Formats: sequence, structure tokens, C-alpha cells
Amino acid sequence: MSDAAAPALPPVPRRTLESLGARFGPSYRWLVTVAAMIGTIATILSSTIVNVALPDVMGAFGIGQDEAQLLSTGFLAAVTGTMLLNAWLVDSFGCRATYAGSVALFLVGSAVSGLAPNEGLLIAGRILQGASAGMLQPLAMQIIFQVFPPEKRGSAMGIYAVGIVLAPALGPTIGGLMVDNYGWRSVFFLAVPFSLIGLAMGLVFMPDRAGEGPRRRFDSLGFLLLILALAALLTGLSSGQQQGWGSKRVDMELGIALLAALGFLAWEWRCPAPLLNPRIFLHRGFAGAFAVALVYGACIFGTTYLLPLFVQTVQGYTATRAGLVLMPAGLILVAVFPIAGRLADRVPVWQPIAAGLLLFALSCWLLRGVHTDTPFWTLALWILVGRVGLGLAMPSMNAGALRALPPRFLGQGAGGINFARQFGGALGVNLLSIWLERHVELHAQALTATQDGGGAATLDYLRMVQGMLAQEGVPATELLAGSYEYLGRAVQAQAAMLGFRDGFLAVAVACLVAVLPALALRRGRSAESPAPGTPLRAGAG
Repeated sequence: MSDAAAPALPPVPRRTLESLGARFGPSYRWLVTVAAMIGTIATILSSTIVNVALPDVMGAFGIGQDEAQLLSTGFLAAVTGTMLLNAWLVDSFGCRATYAGSVALFLVGSAVSGLAPNEGLLIAGRILQGASAGMLQPLAMQIIFQVFPPEKRGSAMGIYAVGIVLAPALGPTIGGLMVDNYGWRSVFFLAVPFSLIGLAMGLVFMPDRAGEGPRRRFDSLGFLLLILALAALLTGLSSGQQQGWGSKRVDMELGIALLAALGFLAWEWRCPAPLLNPRIFLHRGFAGAFAVALVYGACIFGTTYLLPLFVQTVQGYTATRAGLVLMPAGLILVAVFPIAGRLADRVPVWQPIAAGLLLFALSCWLLRGVHTDTPFWTLALWILVGRVGLGLAMPSMNAGALRALPPRFLGQGAGGINFARQFGGALGVNLLSIWLERHVELHAQALTATQDGGGAATLDYLRMVQGMLAQEGVPATELLAGSYEYLGRAVQAQAAMLGFRDGFLAVAVACLVAVLPALALRRGRSAESPAPGTPLRAGAG
């Protein structure tokens, strides 16, 4: 029998943006956009859907607010830590493989979270979910920016913003319905069917790796320094709540975070293939957008954390009602984003950004007036004003950041601006949680000092409470102790309300400060304009 050489198999054609565009025609840009956004929305929905479930989770596992907030900050920290991996992953493996792997990781994280027998595994599952969301967000932004021509990229960023902001905005509403009807574990399985649809579409419409050359070396040292900085910072902030801010442990953890962050920046500057090239900050427009994105993320995720907690713990809302108060604000974004996207193509980008930040500052200033009897629709209207502002700002912020960069930095810019927003979100939730706890304690101490039992108002209040307890059949021997216990609860509720007010005021001030870097976008356009159809060399430069 002869050893005749087997005929060579024809090479498998690469799935490039150009070949896929030729295959599917003009509709391809919308098909790949839908595929990218389904996966992105499914993962980002999980960022806030758990917020209304926090009281139930705290009760189920017997944990306090300081541990429960790790379900939010752990997710956001994982998003932040993996977001900068996107440029390397896309450059090394292509959009299709990166997308499929990220969605698969999200499905694993959802299963771990939904079946977790303790808070440790629940937090671990949330971290897996966050890691997948971090890799997907810049990918969707890059794909959309690539398939649309320059004159429509602002509108394209409006489409992208729908998923990035609408999903976390509607998360509490959907989560509340799920918690009240099916239990808190159900919120972790809600996005699974959508993830599977997104995975199937991504395998069909996402392009393969753009180049055929050798893969870039992974910046492992930079990644380790970044993870160390994030972990040490968030651990230090959590430890400060539990052990006090003057403890040696807190000082050590925050010191490690600072040293790791400085080491990360120094290494990225000299690394031949960095996760985040510091040179993109030499472009003034991008640096301004980055600073705005930090505050933007802190505002949207911070307030989305505070609001459900306020209405459930202070006003006594159910999880469903807590979610519904955010629904009008989420729905208005559907109308705002297309308008904001067109504005990003027609007016200087700094104008919608500044206007949006001022609207959100106004919203938080109004929320500073909340009290235990604030009507549902008043709250909903105040929240809606802020979401209109954020919807107005986001497309211009994204488009302005990428327009300010030359084409070789497009992938770095997409990852960097998303990194800024998510890092701002993780930091904002943590800092607002700390701010809330400390200010509630300060207000409780101040109010308790005024309730010495000798004041006329206090005595009248105690007598009124004793009369109410007597009508309920409480024995006379227990009336005095019962009235003092009721007074203590009233003082604590008043302190909590004042603490939330202080939190909303802090967000309003942050938004006003963020208007200053937004002005840097007035002259932020790069001399080099990205051309349509530029190959996805995400990590170049």
C-alpha cells in the first residue's frame, strides 16, 4: 500500500468584519450590535438587580450591611479588574472567542450565586459574574464603534448606552418582583436565558481575531498589581468600617493599595504591551472624559445602591415597591438615549455632559429633602430628573473619549473609559456605604443627647406612646420600658433618614465638581480620526 500524501484541507476562512459584512449585507451592523448588547445587558443587569435583595440576603445568612455591600462592591471590583483584559483578549483570541468565554463565565457565576449555601460562595459567584461583565462591556463598545461610520458613532454610542445604563436602572424593579414572588435566589437566574441567546448570536455574528501574527505577551505583572491594588483598597475600606479607621490593619491595607497602584502606573509606562497605556492620558479630551466617567460611575451605582436601601429600611417598602420607584427613571432613558446620541453627533460633546451632570446634581439635591413620608411619585420624579441627566451625558462621554484618541489607541480607550466608570462605581458604593454608616451614627448620637427624658417634648412623646401601648393591652408595669424602646427606635429611624440625606448631598457635590473636567473636552478631538472599518487591533499602541 503506497504512502500517498493526503490532499491538504482548504484553510478555514477567517471571519472578519469585512467578510461578515459582505455575507449579511447592510443589516450586519445591527445584527452584531444586537448580539453584543444582549450579552452585555444580561451581565450588567446583575450589577444592580441584587440591591433590592440585600435585606433578604442579610436575614438569610445573618450578616450586616458591611458584609452585604460586598455583593455589590465585589461585583463592581471584578468588573473593574477584568475590564482592562479586554484589549489583550480581543487582540489575542478575537471578539468571537472573547465573547463566548465571557458569557460562559457569567453562566457559571450565576449558578454559583443562585445555589450558594453561605455568604462566602455567594460573594465568589458575584465576583465571577462581575469578571464576565468587565470583559464584555468594552467589547460591545468597540464592535459598535467599528461597524458604524464616523458620522453615526454618536448615535451608536446612544445604542450602547441603552444597555449600559438601562440594565442597571431597571435591575431593582425586576429584582423586586423576583424577590417578592420567587425568593432572593431567583434574581441570579433571571439573566441566564438571555445569556444563552446572546451566546448563540455571538458565535454567528462576532468576528474572529483580526490579525494572523503572533499574540501579544500578556502583561501579567501589570494585571497582578492592578488586582492587588483593587483588592487591598476595597478590603481596607471594608476593614475600616469593622475595625475603625485608626487600626494598623487598615493603614497597612490602604498603604499596600497605594504602593500597588503606583507600581502599576510605573510598570504600565515602560511595559511594551500594557493593559492600560498611560500615554492615552496625554490626550486632554480622553483624560477629561476619564475623570467624568469616574464620577459618573460613582453616581449611578452609588445612588442605585442607596435608593432601594432607603425606601426599604426607612420607609418600609417591599422589594417590589422599592424596584418600582426606580422604574419611571429607567423607562425614560429609552426616550433620552436616541436624542442624546444624535446630540453627540451634532453639538460639542462637553455640552451634553455638563448639562447631564448638572441635572443629576439637581436630582440629588432634591433627594436631600427625603423623609419618612415622602410620597412615592415625588421620589420617582426626583430620581427621573437624575436619570435624564445621566442618559444625556453618557453617549457624549463615550464618543468624546474615543474621538480624542488616534486609531492605534481605540481599544485602550474603550477599555479605559469603561474601567473608569466601573472603578468609580465600586469606589462610590463603598464610600457611600461608609459615609452612610458614619453619618447615621453621628446623627444618632446627636439626637440621643437631646432625649434625656426631662424635656417637655420628650415627656409628651413618651406619654403618647404609653397611651398607645396601653390601648394595645401592654401591662402597666411594662409601659415605661416599652415607651423608651419605642423612642430609641424612632431616634434610630430619624438618624438613618438624616444619614441618607447626607449621602445624596455628597453625590450632588461630586457631580458639580465633575463639570470641571468635562470642560476639557472642548478641545479634545484627536488630529487623527478613526476610519470606518479599522481592524480591531484592540491592544495596539
